[in-house]
Amino acid sequence: MIKKILGWLGKGLAAAIALVLLYQLWIFAHVLWWIDHNPGSTAFMEAGLARQQAKNPDAELRHKWVPYDRISIHLKRAIVAAEDAKFLEHEGFDVEGIQKAVEKNLKKGKLVAGGSTISQQLAKNLFLSGERSFIRKGQEAVITLMIEATWSKRRILEVYLNVIEWGNGIYGAEAAARRYYKTSAAKLNRDQAARMAAMVPNPRWYENNRGSRSYQRRVALIKRYMGYSQVPR
Repeated sequence: MIKKILGWLGKGLAAAIALVLLYQLWIFAHVLWWIDHNPGSTAFMEAGLARQQAKNPDAELRHKWVPYDRISIHLKRAIVAAEDAKFLEHEGFDVEGIQKAVEKNLKKGKLVAGGSTISQQLAKNLFLSGERSFIRKGQEAVITLMIEATWSKRRILEVYLNVIEWGNGIYGAEAAARRYYKTSAAKLNRDQAARMAAMVPNPRWYENNRGSRSYQRRVALIKRYMGYSQVPR
């Protein structure tokens, strides 16, 4: 009887491992495809659409893809300054940032900070949910390694700028530029770029609270450092 139970457990474990490996292969196939094909949607977009349609069944997302060269250099610099100052230097992970996040999490006794780089945020946006858990962070790390191993930094930033959320139902730099400044992503000036970059950590809240002190402080800080940002050509 014990041998049968152990046999069943062994088969169950093998099946579980096989499913995990198949899932990783499915993700990696998408990562390879997106080296030169643009994602039509992401996990975060699908979740956002479901959230919108729960209130209005006819709701649609605002999103339009634009190539890297048609995104303002000011926005590229502002995003790097705001989200990942070492973007061109690291290989997906900012060790110093992770150490600070771990210390903060230990103090709080739960996962409240992730020290995420642009590459990690992109991995999460493309494939994962917004929940905070150590399992999800582990999967995020695996996807980040896949992306960093196969994509150029230019491609990473291009996709990131085109898929991140910038408000309720608003995704990507072009839709956000049209929504907030009635202009294209290519024509965003320095001030507009800093203001858009400041929204990224909590876009749905900042959409209607851009007069808050926290937002204004963040905009000022981004303006101070964006001139030093190094971005892919």
